[in-house]
Amino acid sequence: MSGRGEHGERGGAEAQGAILVVGSVALDTVETPFGKAEEVVGGSAVYFGSAASLFGHVQLVGVVGDDYPLDRLDFLRARGADLDGLDVAGGRSFRWSGVYDYDLNARRTLSTELGVFADFQPTVPDTFRSAEWVFLGNIDPALQHGILDQIEAPRLVACDTMNYWIERDRDTLLALLARIDMLVVNDSEARELSEDHNLARAARWILDRGPRHVVIKKGEHGAVLFHEDGVFFVPGFPLEEVFDPTGAGDSFAGGMLGQLARAGRVTERELRRAVVFGCALGSFACEAFGPDRLRDLSLHEVGSRVQAFLEMTRFEHEMPVGP
Repeated sequence: MSGRGEHGERGGAEAQGAILVVGSVALDTVETPFGKAEEVVGGSAVYFGSAASLFGHVQLVGVVGDDYPLDRLDFLRARGADLDGLDVAGGRSFRWSGVYDYDLNARRTLSTELGVFADFQPTVPDTFRSAEWVFLGNIDPALQHGILDQIEAPRLVACDTMNYWIERDRDTLLALLARIDMLVVNDSEARELSEDHNLARAARWILDRGPRHVVIKKGEHGAVLFHEDGVFFVPGFPLEEVFDPTGAGDSFAGGMLGQLARAGRVTERELRRAVVFGCALGSFACEAFGPDRLRDLSLHEVGSRVQAFLEMTRFEHEMPVGP
């Protein structure tokens, strides 16, 4: 059930509801020109939760094998995240390994071992079903439908997907668009889904199929918010050191939904602010391997970077006077 028509104007801590994320919990081995990290915690749910837990109460649903180092997720629990929806199944955990060259927008996958994630059938605990803010990580769209069937009355549902599902289960994904409020994809995914190379037209095509908002991630170049009333663009933050862009997109989504949950309302102003917060969290994620930078991040640091975005994009303008 989507949160359409549920966009209230409440604010403050009393309005802040739980933030539910359903997605992968993995062990990643990543190599970039700046180093290598082996079997660091990763996955869409971990990166999203690492960012969103700075702003509000995160509820996480996922699956790991009995070989997973669960103690490495203690930092999420310390922030108040509820991991009761994380199942431990017999078998090996989801593992991914990849390599980036100096163009950190592109990566080469070396291996993918789904392990117990191959049989993931998300069950949302009863205590999670009243979550107001929902993020569906990049999983099978049929599973995303099943998750929505278990949620009571969310205020906003955001969803991610990827080229694999666009190519292999397009009809199920298109049906999902009518049930969500926000689609969060990168530019190549938006183009493939809409079958249009122009991003503005691609976003309009997606909006026409149901979501109120489309957010297109452009990697180091920022993100664009499209909705019925207009367009809002946020540039990428100019980092001097980038170690690992893995998980930056999910961290972006966690920062964006976390800020919306903290604001307690979905308005034009809050959506724009949330996208800036999302870009800030995505940039922090790139500063270390895995979620290490997010693990020790403070809201004060986030606020300072958001202020830097404001200063970076502010300018004065006067309309020219004609002859």
